[in-house]
Amino acid sequence: MAVDWDPARYGAFRDLRLRPALDLLAQVPGLPPGEIVDLGCGDGAVADALATRFPGRGLVGVDNSPAMLANAAARLRYDRLIEADIAGWEALVPPALIFSNAALNWLPDHATLMPRLARMLRPGGMLAVQMPRQGEAPSHRLLQVLAGRLFPGRFPEAASPVLQAADYAAMLLPLGEVRAWTTDYLQILDPVAEGHPVRLFTESTAMRPFLQGLSADEARAFVAAYEVALADAYPPLPDGRVLFPFTRVFFVLERP
Repeated sequence: MAVDWDPARYGAFRDLRLRPALDLLAQVPGLPPGEIVDLGCGDGAVADALATRFPGRGLVGVDNSPAMLANAAARLRYDRLIEADIAGWEALVPPALIFSNAALNWLPDHATLMPRLARMLRPGGMLAVQMPRQGEAPSHRLLQVLAGRLFPGRFPEAASPVLQAADYAAMLLPLGEVRAWTTDYLQILDPVAEGHPVRLFTESTAMRPFLQGLSADEARAFVAAYEVALADAYPPLPDGRVLFPFTRVFFVLERP
């Protein structure tokens, strides 16, 4: 199975994935001078919005996926693109804004990670983060349940590191002013040519760790079982569309 991210599959739901980023950006007020860092920039989906909102600033994208960075480079919006593991990334110059959309949910130990990022900022700088909090929803929980049933012992139980909005507020209030909130998006997915729409949504993100550990035959069996379970969890409407609730956690920290 492919190890790198697939920009085409990830981009199939571009509008749904971009909306939370724009909602986060709307809560970022004026900034001090300095660079903007798009941390976990992926294929650069947020680059236009960041460059338009803060014109004339250096825009830096950081990601560990060569395929995604190639697509981000083609947008011609970034001043620099850095291939790096965002878990260990360090800013060489304190930025005015670290903006992270649906990326830090892949990293553990948020109690250490978030304050570390906050301390990289210049005075008055901001840390703005959005992360899915979907671990207990059927779309994500079924992946763990089915993997354990079909391949016992191969996929240890893994809890999502994403906390409640209040936890991030309590964690970061000693470092500055914090606004934190949760939004439940009711996503309406169109029918797809083959399979369940929720499977198509998750296969480029939440399914990746499972598929990468399976042979081709095992992956086919796993996907087939997932499709059956999704049909019960997310039944189609009469027109074939599917209602897919999706929870996301946001916070914005402003350093003094």
